[in-house]
Amino acid sequence: MKALVSLSRIFVGILFIISGLIKLNDPIGFSFKLEEYFSAAVLNLTFLEPYALIISILVVIFEVLLGIFLLIGYKPKFTVWSLLLMIIFFTFLTFYSAYFNKVTDCGCFGDAIKLTPWESFSKDIILLVFILILFAGVRYIKPVFSVFQTTVMALLGFIACLSFGYHVLMHLPVVDFRPYNVGANLWDNMIVPEDAQKADIDYMWTFNVNGKEEVFTTKGSYPTVEGEFVSVDTEIIDPGYEAPIHDFSIERDGEDFTEQILHDDHVVLLIAYNLEKSENLGLQAIKNVGDQAKKNGYNVIGLTASGEDIQNQLKQEYHFNFDFYFSDETALKTIVRSNPGILILNKGTVTQKVHWNDVDDLNLIKVN
Repeated sequence: MKALVSLSRIFVGILFIISGLIKLNDPIGFSFKLEEYFSAAVLNLTFLEPYALIISILVVIFEVLLGIFLLIGYKPKFTVWSLLLMIIFFTFLTFYSAYFNKVTDCGCFGDAIKLTPWESFSKDIILLVFILILFAGVRYIKPVFSVFQTTVMALLGFIACLSFGYHVLMHLPVVDFRPYNVGANLWDNMIVPEDAQKADIDYMWTFNVNGKEEVFTTKGSYPTVEGEFVSVDTEIIDPGYEAPIHDFSIERDGEDFTEQILHDDHVVLLIAYNLEKSENLGLQAIKNVGDQAKKNGYNVIGLTASGEDIQNQLKQEYHFNFDFYFSDETALKTIVRSNPGILILNKGTVTQKVHWNDVDDLNLIKVN
């Protein structure tokens, strides 16, 4: 039993630290996932949506600390009880998401490792088994160091997590796992290869045949049935290949400029997914970047999901020298974890990407 507890201790501790650090690297991204869970369509806890960011930070810091506490043997009973309660909650959450198909990605490992809902649930069941072993053998979990050293290490871990979380909030994630990272070509990431696997979808057609409803399943074609059509439902058997970027576009007045802009030289994208939520200092920062970029020969594009009224209002207030184009809010949130944020593109390749706090780090060389 002692050896089994030691093995479980190492496995659970390391997994919690890795999972927590991945999410702590991008707490804003995890907060978007929590907002999805809190929405009316999922758990209907909409009153928690305004607090999603602070909840995400507290949860991921606690997750990392529990992993550290377990490995160093700090307060074993508190640690094991906390692990058990946390895994029970997340097991319920992943089962609910999988069974009712509410959230397609739990965000357990951020954007680093994508898990399907059922994979997430299976992962939590395995973790639950290991944590139950720890719960049964908690008497075998002893501190690795002295009480004083263990307490100091626990405190340093807490300080380090807070510092790291603050840093990525004020700047950008240290490691960018998204397909919009520096060096990525956005246009290439939008292309679906000709030989890519197609989605496998079942279409369930309901017809009223002689006063009785019957269901006919096809792969998309309309069935030949002597009856009155009632409804059609679909079930995705295999989603097939999905391009890394599949929901991004640049539009204005109903016209799509995506391909044109992503093939231009020296483009500055000033991105604010919601202009009403953008900070004043951030708006002033992108105004200054826009002025400097225009002066140095760049094509400057604003991207937002906000309406024209707020666009025009802020354009007059801040004297923006660029026009805003429309893009999907979720896509813009994915591109840069800053509202606003800045990307520099050259023929669709991201050459620079910064939080508005870091506009002084941009290298806007003069171009032809």
